[in-house]
Amino acid sequence: MQITRQADYAIRAVLYISKLGQNQRAATSHIAQEQHIPPSFLAKIISQLSIAGLLQTSRGARGGVMLAKSPEEITLLDVVESIDGPIALNECVTDDNACSFGEDCPLRPIWCDAQEDLVNRLRATNFSQFAAMN
Repeated sequence: MQITRQADYAIRAVLYISKLGQNQRAATSHIAQEQHIPPSFLAKIISQLSIAGLLQTSRGARGGVMLAKSPEEITLLDVVESIDGPIALNECVTDDNACSFGEDCPLRPIWCDAQEDLVNRLRATNFSQFAAMN
């Protein structure tokens, strides 16, 4: 299992903006350059993060991108799911009928526990924790 490149870029962009400070804006072109993200790809990512309510964008000479919430309120899970959708390690985790073994499947509990651990870890990690790091 691997998160998409798009989710990785989204995390890097939010992290970069988080480190700027409260109510600070960054030009998309500057984020792309600093984080080594293709500008056209970043534009799509910024749009998705904005729709998810994680970023605010504004146009013009004083425009740019800023956090829509404080870094403490934005988790890794928020960013990953806003780009990739809900995390599912295996389809049986979200659909009881996906496995032909049903309740007798010895693997489903392991997939469910692993997914729960991952989701909880991502949910417990917010961007203020990273912003404090250099």
